[in-house]
Amino acid sequence: MSGAVLILGGRSEIGVAVADRLVRRGNGKVILAARRSQDLDDQEAALLRAGADEVVRVEFDAARLDTHEALLRDLAEEHGPIGTAVISFGILGDQQRAESEAAHAVDVVHIDYVAHVNVLTHLANLLREQGHGKIVVFSSVAGVRVRRANYVYGSAKAGLDGFANGLSDALVGSGVSLLIVRPGFVIGRMTTGMDPAPWSSTPDQVADATDKALHRGRRVVWVPGILRWVFAAMHYVPQPLWRRMPR
Repeated sequence: MSGAVLILGGRSEIGVAVADRLVRRGNGKVILAARRSQDLDDQEAALLRAGADEVVRVEFDAARLDTHEALLRDLAEEHGPIGTAVISFGILGDQQRAESEAAHAVDVVHIDYVAHVNVLTHLANLLREQGHGKIVVFSSVAGVRVRRANYVYGSAKAGLDGFANGLSDALVGSGVSLLIVRPGFVIGRMTTGMDPAPWSSTPDQVADATDKALHRGRRVVWVPGILRWVFAAMHYVPQPLWRRMPR
């Protein structure tokens, strides 16, 4: 894959793990974009150990929609074409708080849906102009059928999944491809203190599945794969039972 690896959400455990796999496949330059980019020493060191020739850090605030386009174009101008862009920022939010504080619900939807729509649109335009590139978007099984227990986060992921599906179709024939990753519960920093759900995975397992799917040119990958069939069956669970489902 020619061009730099761009991680939008450079502090993300999954994003850095995906970058690690891409570096081991021969991608030499990684750009880590995140808030407080001066604090990414550990992430940079891990990627250099994996074999990266260069790790660049840049400031990126997903909430500031008006900065996305300029940042992407500046990066392409300064560091050359973007080979693979991994969109790995996001927040879980607090469901109970979001049910009583509309502002918090809007914050979750703004980051997990609106900010993704904005950056993906600018990124798709840039890669179309390049004539090549790969995009990775992290959806979630939470958006496949939204549960009462986490409907704010789940609704944002449902919207993102639908947008990413449409964008993937729109990119056909452009030389640009988009991979949608649908993990289940991921045991990591973001879910610390929460009880793991059945068929949970780790950031490394999600990264391995993402890397393989990119290499094979897949459009969608579920992590773990069994969740594709579990959620196909869950579509038929009656709503009175479904609303009792845990997070």
